Amino acid sequence: MRDSAYSPHYSPPQEQQIYQHFLHLVRIETPSQMIERFRALFIEGLGYPEPAIVLILDKIIASKKGAEDFNFFLNRCCHILINRWHMQPQLHDAIAELINLFESPPVKSRTASFRYREIRHLREIVKLFTDSEQYRVLRRFTQVVGQNTELDGNKDNQPLITLIRRYPYLYEHYLISEDSTIEQQQTVREIQTQVQKKFEIDLSQYVLYKVRRTKIVQKTSVAEADRILRPVPNPTLLSDRELYTTLKQCIGKVEGDYTYNDLAQQFLKYSSQVSNFRAFKDDLYEYLISSVDGDYGKRQFNKRLYTQLQNTLPQANAQKLDDFLIVRTCSQLLNFLIVNSNLSLQHFTFVDLITNQGTMLTIGLLLKIVLICRKVKPYLEKRLAILFNHYESSTTSCIQWLVKALEQLNIALSIHFGNLDVSYLKQIV
Repeated sequence: MRDSAYSPHYSPPQEQQIYQHFLHLVRIETPSQMIERFRALFIEGLGYPEPAIVLILDKIIASKKGAEDFNFFLNRCCHILINRWHMQPQLHDAIAELINLFESPPVKSRTASFRYREIRHLREIVKLFTDSEQYRVLRRFTQVVGQNTELDGNKDNQPLITLIRRYPYLYEHYLISEDSTIEQQQTVREIQTQVQKKFEIDLSQYVLYKVRRTKIVQKTSVAEADRILRPVPNPTLLSDRELYTTLKQCIGKVEGDYTYNDLAQQFLKYSSQVSNFRAFKDDLYEYLISSVDGDYGKRQFNKRLYTQLQNTLPQANAQKLDDFLIVRTCSQLLNFLIVNSNLSLQHFTFVDLITNQGTMLTIGLLLKIVLICRKVKPYLEKRLAILFNHYESSTTSCIQWLVKALEQLNIALSIHFGNLDVSYLKQIV
């Protein structure tokens, strides 16, 4: 953790001078001019047009106690440009170009410069920046704002990271680091809102298109339907059959006459009357296993789930149920079902669930948890972001189970926590 002197809320005066310098220039110069400035100041260490700025940078570097402090400073310099450019879609390519600067080694020699020592130190510390979490987050960010980030689903040799734009619910945990500035966080959340809204609109329009097309085909012909209607692309990577099944599972009846939302409301009403925490955990177990494939559950899973619940805060078993106990129990359940943390990446249970009962029933199990405790929704998203980070370099053909789960969860969260017209979708399902 950074100390308060270098927190995102405070910057030393010399750093502020650099920030103000870039804030002024980014408003009046083109992206190509700003990128060249960045190259001269931070990559080459030579040829910057304002010598006073170079001297300030030398003092900043000399004052740093470690690479971490400089990483925060350089990251913020990058985001001053990014925050300006991301508001204009036609400038999004410049963001990737800026970040790619750090992948190219300096081309100018430093031997003739009287600043030999300063330039060497600069290049060393910038090289360390490219190994930092801040830089990894910047690289991920380019996947979200890049012009060509949409994948048609057929290029199975693409790394998973190319799909990040599709999953706005992962943004806050995947595109924001511990040292992200307030401006950086705001930019990510603005993009998250835009992408989420667009997905919900695209999904509604696609479903409406498919319904209209089906009706026309039933009355006339496929050719007539194609003539009348303008095609609308499927906004998911699921087949039409998989998409319909997902919508039906998320909105329709899953147990008798009850939807997932009905079951959650019933459970909440009933659990509010339990005598203690132990009774709540027993009821929670029954609530969850009703959505687990019977044969799979009997083999081992149900027993492991029951043990997990019994081992959750056993010292509180006799206590009256409260909000803390519910949140803690549900968050630990998500650890158990998906993945524990970045430091403990074992996710056998999640893979085993999907392998034995499919992605939709598994997503349904997770949905049941967040519907009875909405406070753990960010916790669910963080678990999936950890897995995404773990597999980001893997090709999608090797991890189709994860891609499908991410796609179906995107729909499930949009339906239950977004602004989709669920009443309209219910009529279709």
